[in-house]
Amino acid sequence: MGVIFPAEWHRQESVLMAFPHEKSDWAKDLGAALTPFVRIASSIAWNQPLLLLCDDAVKTKELFCDTRNITFVELPTNDTWTRDYGPITVYDNGERKFLDFIFDGWGGKYEAALDDAVTRHLVERGYLYGGYERIEMVLEGGSVETDGLGTLLTTASCLLNPNRNPEMAKEAIEERLRETLGVSRILWLHHGKLEGDDTDGHIDTLARFVDERTIAYVTCDDPLDPHYEPLKEMQKELESFKTPGGDPYRLVPLPLPEAIHDETGRRLPATYANFLITNHTLLLPVYGDRRDKETAELFRRLFPGREVIPIDCRKLIEEGGSLHCSTMQIPSYYQAT
Repeated sequence: MGVIFPAEWHRQESVLMAFPHEKSDWAKDLGAALTPFVRIASSIAWNQPLLLLCDDAVKTKELFCDTRNITFVELPTNDTWTRDYGPITVYDNGERKFLDFIFDGWGGKYEAALDDAVTRHLVERGYLYGGYERIEMVLEGGSVETDGLGTLLTTASCLLNPNRNPEMAKEAIEERLRETLGVSRILWLHHGKLEGDDTDGHIDTLARFVDERTIAYVTCDDPLDPHYEPLKEMQKELESFKTPGGDPYRLVPLPLPEAIHDETGRRLPATYANFLITNHTLLLPVYGDRRDKETAELFRRLFPGREVIPIDCRKLIEEGGSLHCSTMQIPSYYQAT
């Protein structure tokens, strides 16, 4: 059977999140930061279990009207982006295994020692049940997309960046990905990156598998926008990719939200590609943009079996991430057949 890296739409046991706290980057406006996190957590916990990392379980519980599906885990963290330091889960010969890659704060940009230890602590304390393997390679969950059938979609700007694994050539990185994730094909994007993105171009801000044959990707229709040309080049790359059967992918363009800037004038990385698929819902980040409504309708057509829940993520992008970045799905213990 070998190793299988399941797609996000694979049946999930739970979702992992971490809440802002007074020692995180959210400290300067903690009250406002909690609002979108509570909204995301409540939307997930409405119909499936949620593992919620926090510094004070009693105080955090008080933020929720209903806690029946939430397990509050007191565990120290540096930040809230569990997508990048949470476990990357695979099935190894049918058995669930949590892969614990090195997380170094996106190439050493931020302190990350506490976040890097989260997966190990969750396994040791029994919150995650299955095999465990520490992988001595830097890899963030937001940097890889899978169709669940052996195809990996990723960006050269992140995985081949010398601030991640400087001792590893492209061939060595590909071999390690095949070995640990069980993938047989790696599709590299060499173009596309959002301004304000600290991750060096995570794939989950740019292009996402919707199903085995469909990729939703960010576009820009304003020739004066600095994203226009790079995203056009990314589109050409996506058009050249083929499914395992040799057919072109069905490509679904997502509009780029209008520019949002912080108080210093820095553009923030708003993107509709940072959605989360759960067992029964599609959580969609929105930004108070004129395109929010039409994009939600687009996702309702893409995911007819799931409820689409728009969540205002303008606060999240102030710290460089969005909805998907703040979550990590935990696939079911039993491998789908």
